[in-house]
Amino acid sequence: MDYSCLNAYTVDDEISVDKALSQELKNFKRKIVVLDDDPTGVQTVHDISVFTDWKRDTVEKGFLEENSLFFILTNSRSFLPEYTIKVHREIAKNIVAASKASGKDFIVISRSDSTLRGNYPIETQVLKDEIEQLTRKRFNGEIIFPFFKGGERFTIDNIHYVKSGDKLLPAGMTEFARDKTFGYKSSHLGDWCEEKTHGAFKASDMIYISLEDLRSRNFDHIEEQLTSCRGFNKIIVNSIDYIDVKVFMTAFIRAVNKGMEFIFRSAADAVKVIGGITDKPLLVKKDLIKEGDVNGGVIIVGSHVNRTTQQLAELKNCHNKVKFIEFNQHLVLRDGGLEGEVKRVVPLIENEIRLGNIAVVYTRRERLDMDSSRADEQLTVSVKISESVASIVAKLSVRPGFIIAKGGITSSDIGIKALGVRCANVMGQIKSGIPVWMTGAESKFPNMPFIIFPGNVGGESTLKDVVDLLG
Repeated sequence: MDYSCLNAYTVDDEISVDKALSQELKNFKRKIVVLDDDPTGVQTVHDISVFTDWKRDTVEKGFLEENSLFFILTNSRSFLPEYTIKVHREIAKNIVAASKASGKDFIVISRSDSTLRGNYPIETQVLKDEIEQLTRKRFNGEIIFPFFKGGERFTIDNIHYVKSGDKLLPAGMTEFARDKTFGYKSSHLGDWCEEKTHGAFKASDMIYISLEDLRSRNFDHIEEQLTSCRGFNKIIVNSIDYIDVKVFMTAFIRAVNKGMEFIFRSAADAVKVIGGITDKPLLVKKDLIKEGDVNGGVIIVGSHVNRTTQQLAELKNCHNKVKFIEFNQHLVLRDGGLEGEVKRVVPLIENEIRLGNIAVVYTRRERLDMDSSRADEQLTVSVKISESVASIVAKLSVRPGFIIAKGGITSSDIGIKALGVRCANVMGQIKSGIPVWMTGAESKFPNMPFIIFPGNVGGESTLKDVVDLLG
């Protein structure tokens, strides 16, 4: 499908849509708890807390904040199914306990990949079952909402698309659908849900929120669809722009205020709108780098999607203060291989930081795909490599001016395991869909900008553009 097809959907009276949403947000008194399965979910928000653990006292801190929402980074996209079940049971218990202690009701958003990868439907099903067991809540449905404008991911006629060049490619035809761990076949979101739930929910029975109803501001009909939902049925939301999200959320709040209960499985844009997060200009160098800081920065490239490899190649056309260091992750196949590789590259990086250069550490572009057909074995090896890459940062004795982490699992391991961040403030975005944390006082390098660059976001020159901005 040609990308220009999006122009066929006109925007009618966005001012009245904003007014209707604003009124409903004033009537929406629930705390919004966003569970992020990798660190990239904060790519549309600013001045929001992201916590990196889910202990009861941590969750209670989130409930006591003035902000309407907070994030808990689970990093569960790197978990095996058994562990993500355990974690989500614990999170659900702590959310319920914090809700009771604060006297605040809540909704849960399971924020995940806009290209449909992740531990679905395990996570939302566990949350539903555990919360229902601990409270009087009974969830009517689950809202499937993978639209993400910054990443150019759109849902039209119930089919989810990813922009590729000047075309919209059905998600099931992309490289993401061939993921070794979270692969799938279906682009139609109803069929995708049926595929992932192994037929427990049928596409023909699901509820579909159409672009036609969203663009005609048919709030009443959308609300009727929501209030008709039963049995944790799936609600598929079409969207190509923020106005669609705004119309849906207006009807959603009305349905919730009439007693309906839902869990979201969404990408980042739904979070921004339901949280009432305003737009903020993109961050610039003076927002991130302290005047007089002469130390160079570090870029860690772990992602292996094609977009990242293209961006890395383009970065090599950058100015000469960028120094490239290859990390051979294939040494995972040798005893002690990764440890030796870490020991080799750390002093190289430290030298470049002292010289004021930007050290780019990147894993070999040849993927290491295991012969085994078992997804859990592939994930285990990927996690081991990511942890080794993150340990490079943990072993640095020289403070960088900034760190950029390329890839979701890579970002999480660096943020939590290497930098020791427990609570970060989301400063905003340096480019569309690319968020920046300001690290907390407890971290290895306090008050340092940590740029979380998703593997599948941006054009070919976006990584180079970010480096040029910071250099």
